[in-house]
Amino acid sequence: MDRRSFLLSTSTLALSQLLFGCGGNNQTQLKVQLLKGSIPGQVVNQFHKSLQQQVQLKFAPVEQIQDLFQQLQNWQQKPKATDEQGWSRFIPFRQDQKTADADLVTLGDYWLKAAIEQKLIQPLQEVEGNQLKQWSALEQRWKQLVTRNDEGNLDAQGKVWGAPYRWGSTVIVYNRDKLRKLGWTPKDWSDLWRDGVQQRISLLNQPREVIGLVLKKLGKSYNTDNLDQVPDLEKELQTLNQQVKFYSSNNYLEPLIMEDTWLAVGWSSDVLPVLGRYPQLAAVIPQSGTAIWADLWVRPAGVTKGTLSDQWIDFCWQPSTAKQISVLTKSNSPISTNIAASDIQESLRSLLQSDSEVFDKSEFLLPLPPSTIKQYESLFAKIKV
Repeated sequence: MDRRSFLLSTSTLALSQLLFGCGGNNQTQLKVQLLKGSIPGQVVNQFHKSLQQQVQLKFAPVEQIQDLFQQLQNWQQKPKATDEQGWSRFIPFRQDQKTADADLVTLGDYWLKAAIEQKLIQPLQEVEGNQLKQWSALEQRWKQLVTRNDEGNLDAQGKVWGAPYRWGSTVIVYNRDKLRKLGWTPKDWSDLWRDGVQQRISLLNQPREVIGLVLKKLGKSYNTDNLDQVPDLEKELQTLNQQVKFYSSNNYLEPLIMEDTWLAVGWSSDVLPVLGRYPQLAAVIPQSGTAIWADLWVRPAGVTKGTLSDQWIDFCWQPSTAKQISVLTKSNSPISTNIAASDIQESLRSLLQSDSEVFDKSEFLLPLPPSTIKQYESLFAKIKV
């Protein structure tokens, strides 16, 4: 799954390399390639000032997580000559050498299994709590998400493969004025089936997300592993499809702003930055629970483990830093922070101050067997015809 920022001016990092410190080649370096907008520039500056020794920090923001995943692949396997033009289209900073050019990279939790299976990354630590000092500050849910075996599946006895530093969810975003005239505003997934919004909805072009929200409406899990055993699933999907104007994972906010659509299902990382700029828009986390995503730090395979990268992860997990990341990037934190309502723009409070009951009903999109993934993809293609 990929999440792409809408309206690039909302990002807190420009797409030019941030460089802190100077010196010769012998100076200690920390090189990080991160998702654009996921870390405020002042946090990097504060980290640099906190270090005891003189170091050079190179932080290179990248547009999409998909680009970062493909960069991890490119570091491990040189593209074939016939593929080079296609690769360069997706990876603007493509490297010819196999050696990874970053100590840490942002990756989404959805990509973690593939990265482990393809041996693109290495564990951050072999044993729980062995190196990362702030690991204990994470709630168990986040520890479980990144503790996996060598096949990339959840395993309490596995290794720690990622460090979550912010998270968000799948939300419903809608036009207040249009729905006010209909006499209701959305509260849950079931509202997508209501009268009055036929051909006025856009959904993400993702089988797990769309089928998942229908499963949630039916009281099932996003991670249901046998769709054939869910009564009425296909019927519900077909009915929902009649409400949908289009499916898109990238361009669903512009039509909503232009009033071509009245409701959209999207990722909070896209939605929250635009709510303050367009007061006619509002968003809600469905009451029956939703899908959760997390941005993680991962260590590319072949990179020498260094204390500086561990220090950066621990710095991100300090409550004061976690609060800054959450407030400035309009996201949630896996660390408990003392964020007050006054710290958050009023239109965003219901999305950033998570309802614990709804959060407990929400789920990560966990790895499923290949046969099950084919079920999702086949059903999704069928209902869109």
